Amino acid sequence: MFKINLLLGFAFLSACAGNPGKQEPAAAGKDSLNKMVLVPAGTFTMGADDSTGMADEYPKHTVDIAGFWMDEHEVTNAEFARFVAATGYVTTAEKPISKEELLASLPPGTPEPDSAALASMMMPGALVFTPPDHAVPFNDISQWWSFVAGATWQHPEGPASNIDKRENEPVTQVSWLDAQAYAKWAGKRLPTEAEWEYAARGGLSGKIYPWGTEALTSGKPKANTWNGNFPYNNTKTDGYYGLAPVKSYSPNGYQLYDMSGNVWEWCEDWYDANYYIQGEKGVKNPAGPAAGFDPDDPGQAKRVIRGGSFMCSDEYCRGYRVSARMKSTPESGLANLGFRCVRSLDQN
Repeated sequence: MFKINLLLGFAFLSACAGNPGKQEPAAAGKDSLNKMVLVPAGTFTMGADDSTGMADEYPKHTVDIAGFWMDEHEVTNAEFARFVAATGYVTTAEKPISKEELLASLPPGTPEPDSAALASMMMPGALVFTPPDHAVPFNDISQWWSFVAGATWQHPEGPASNIDKRENEPVTQVSWLDAQAYAKWAGKRLPTEAEWEYAARGGLSGKIYPWGTEALTSGKPKANTWNGNFPYNNTKTDGYYGLAPVKSYSPNGYQLYDMSGNVWEWCEDWYDANYYIQGEKGVKNPAGPAAGFDPDDPGQAKRVIRGGSFMCSDEYCRGYRVSARMKSTPESGLANLGFRCVRSLDQN
């Protein structure tokens, strides 16, 4: 679990008919949920478009994708609240961790924590962005992340916070397991990593960002990212310090909003740093590796997250690039991590 990793030293560093943008009618009984837009079938080159990508973004490779429907924006607090009200679902962050689960997650040879430490580590909660007021080294994420007991999707920054008047912000503090449960209820699914990148590109080829190649800081704000010096000074040049309501910025060529910045988004796939090198070749609609592998934390299998967040900047992260890959454990809840759903054209 990411919570456990954090407390033990922050080991996680870190052919389709129709026109693009066509909206699909909402599922019966869920007419107020996120509208979906058509992403047409096509072939694209997946991976970093220049030399500034991370090692896991290479080599570039050709991928064929069938057409599918995709939520036009990230799932919001209001939409997730409808799901919880209809089902009584309890998210991962709202559940305590058992001692057995916790001990099984510790690296081999780790001494059992004392009773006080165990009690703290087993409490329900999630990771919250707690920025310092001064410059800090980028290799120590404990300087801006803290585990907060009682932090949940309804209380994203901890028990004293809430989502009043934040209905149109992306839901956060939801695990991959929570996103899966919502998607099943909504008659949808999570996107594969290949689907996500194809959709984020919006029909553009060889471009670094969903809007093309223009620098993030040039002209009109294009996405909700970190402006200024991370993590202690945000000038809010894009209009927001933290989360922004969905659809606050222009959509990409497929009429999808916030494919860059705001919150990272869960994908279906396991994360394997070597997948592009060792992965499927010439396969249509690749579903990702059979298992996860993170060389930074080999003891914990992780799922892919994409798109960057309000915490990404040119000096740190740069996750808002269309090819950027990141990962997190399926049980993780984060203050800058949400999701959107897709539906296959033949999916009931």
